[in-house]
Amino acid sequence: MKLISTALVKAQKEFAPALKTSLNPHFKSKYVGLDGCVEAVIDALNNNGIYLLQKSHDCDDGVKVETVLVHESGEQISGGVLHVPAAKNDPQGYGSALTYARRYSLMATCGIAPEDDDGNQATSSYRNQPKVEPKAQESQPMAMYTVTPEQDLKCKEIAADVVDFATKLQWDDAFITFDNVTDHDERICVWTHLKANSPVRTKLKQMGDAKQQALKNGSAVITSIE
Repeated sequence: MKLISTALVKAQKEFAPALKTSLNPHFKSKYVGLDGCVEAVIDALNNNGIYLLQKSHDCDDGVKVETVLVHESGEQISGGVLHVPAAKNDPQGYGSALTYARRYSLMATCGIAPEDDDGNQATSSYRNQPKVEPKAQESQPMAMYTVTPEQDLKCKEIAADVVDFATKLQWDDAFITFDNVTDHDERICVWTHLKANSPVRTKLKQMGDAKQQALKNGSAVITSIE
């Protein structure tokens, strides 16, 4: 594994940031698409003799994707197999799951993460605002968080966008809309406003777990081709 290990160290030094270039029109925010992830690493990998391969595996309820880095010597490194359930049993559902799986599998295998171009600014702005506790809904306790009335209204609108995407079975867009909420308290606030739509929260949690699993698979499994 000496040849591919040496090449990967050199390639990683040349990786570009994974830029947020894809636009979510409903949330009016940007996120890192599959093309942005590939562009961040492909030139550095190829320049160091490494081919990027993403293989699909048989799966009954979604897709399974394995990102493999193949060196020109024949050595290869696998990032492991990532399973993502399909939101619905049709080409659109499987296509969305495949794109999602390829994106997070690639980021985990190459050790890259989205460029945080607005998270710090949002956090700083939030900390400078006075905080108030919103009133709890009757018969259902609210999670502990503090937001301003303006933030609470914003969170309601985000939750409505998430539900709208979910109603259309556009789960990838629904998750991206929710996942783009970087402030901790606002994230809990959005989650609370989704409480009347428990199937939506269940699906978002499944997709979040899949994302975390992909990011945890950064320790690659090393194999060899003779």
